[in-house]
This record gives sequence, C-alpha cells and structure tokens, in this order.
Amino acid sequence: MRRLLAVAVLVTALAVSACSADRPGGEGTAVPTAAGPGATSAGSTGTPSAGDAQVCAESQRAGTTAVRVYVEELGRMVAAVGAGDSATAEAARVRAEAALAQWRATLREQSARAADPQLRTLLNDMGTEVAALGVDGESIDETELDRLQQRLDQLCVR
Repeated sequence: MRRLLAVAVLVTALAVSACSADRPGGEGTAVPTAAGPGATSAGSTGTPSAGDAQVCAESQRAGTTAVRVYVEELGRMVAAVGAGDSATAEAARVRAEAALAQWRATLREQSARAADPQLRTLLNDMGTEVAALGVDGESIDETELDRLQQRLDQLCVR
C-alpha cells in the first residue's frame, strides 16, 4: 500500500512537471541568450524547430493524460482490492496498463517524428522506462523517470 502511495505521488509530480508546457509561454518558447543569433544555451541545440515543438507538445500531452489515468486507475485498483472486489480491481489494472501502453506508443511515434537527435533519443529512453512501469509499483525507477522528464522539459522549453 505504501509503495502505491509513493507511485501516486511520483506520477502526480511528473504530471505537474509535464504540465509546465501548458502554461502561457511554456510550450516551444525559445529562451533568449545574450550570446546573440545562432547561439545555443547550455545543454541545447538552439530553438526547437516547429516540428520538434509539436513533437514536444504531443509527448508532454500524452504523458500528462497517461499519468492522470494511471493514478486514477491505481487508486481505483487499491480501493477495489481493499473492498475485496477483484473484478473492479482487475478492470482498473487493465485500464492503467492501457494508459501506459498508449503513452509508450505515443513516445515511440513522436520519437520517429523528431528532427533533433537528442529529442529522438530521449523519447526512446522515456518509452523504454514507461514500458518498464507496472501497476504493482515494484518496477518504477523514480530517479530515472524524474531525470528523463527533466531532460524532456529542458529540450522542449528552450
């Protein structure tokens, strides 16, 4: 039960982080640098192309939706297990797994569309991490997921 609560807190934190792109000026906004035209900020390759900005937006949107559904369904599953309702618990588990599968598919699809090699690699890495997630909470590498989400935020909001 503690592990599931930790998972819920983790994915909620990731959702909040991913939602930063939904704020005005967040999604695809270039961060100006003092170095002048053509300069890049540390860790970036410059302003993302319009195509990569769309890739970022779709990837972040998919993550936000998947995390929301995942947390909701994990909560339903835990409540159903506590109530001894195995049919509802199983249905919630299936929906949670489907949310992760959809997220993984979107990450792979967007990775194929990304022009920036760093973004493409990152989305592939995130897809691998999402594939490793399970509804039992045992397979979650919280540190790795957080690190990947931070990298996505850095690549997408420059």
